[in-house]
Amino acid sequence: MSTLALNIQMHGKLVVIIGGGTVALRKLRTLVATGAIVRVVALEVCPEIDALKDSGIVAIRVGAYMASDLDNAFLVIAATNDPMINEQVRVEAQRRGIMVAVADNPSAGDCTFPAILQRGDLDIAVSTGGRCPTFAVDVRDCVAGYIGSEYGVIVEQIAAEREKLLTNGSSSTYNTQVLRSLANRLISELTERKEPLP
Repeated sequence: MSTLALNIQMHGKLVVIIGGGTVALRKLRTLVATGAIVRVVALEVCPEIDALKDSGIVAIRVGAYMASDLDNAFLVIAATNDPMINEQVRVEAQRRGIMVAVADNPSAGDCTFPAILQRGDLDIAVSTGGRCPTFAVDVRDCVAGYIGSEYGVIVEQIAAEREKLLTNGSSSTYNTQVLRSLANRLISELTERKEPLP
């Protein structure tokens, strides 16, 4: 299935996670880092999620899933260990026009979570479209050995130069050439110090 790789501003948007186990915890950690408002609904939550209940980071409702749990949601994640519940969540979310990710059946949902490598403001996403998430993680971890924190520093340098160029009012073609030249030089300096990929 073809998918669109897209970065979404999640700050302040409500995400509802139905499920309270380790998969829900992984999604929760990813979402909290974006500034999303997260609500977890589950019959039982793992200790790591339970520990967050008084922090104000996440709202937790312990109980059976109800359709009203999806009220005002921007994104829904069906992550229970019961395929029938996940399917009910998917159907209701899609009926309401809410994007939904289905942990145990990625192709049934509207979106999946890629494996992300972060270096400052540089995000590198690896996805298999939900077909083999563990392989995406393995590829991300392999890339991590070659893309260090110094790439985040490069982003800052290029962003600062871009701001200067935009302030000067130069043409976009000229700006692109200058920024690409700078990026190529900085990356070349880094790669000269590292061993080539096998």
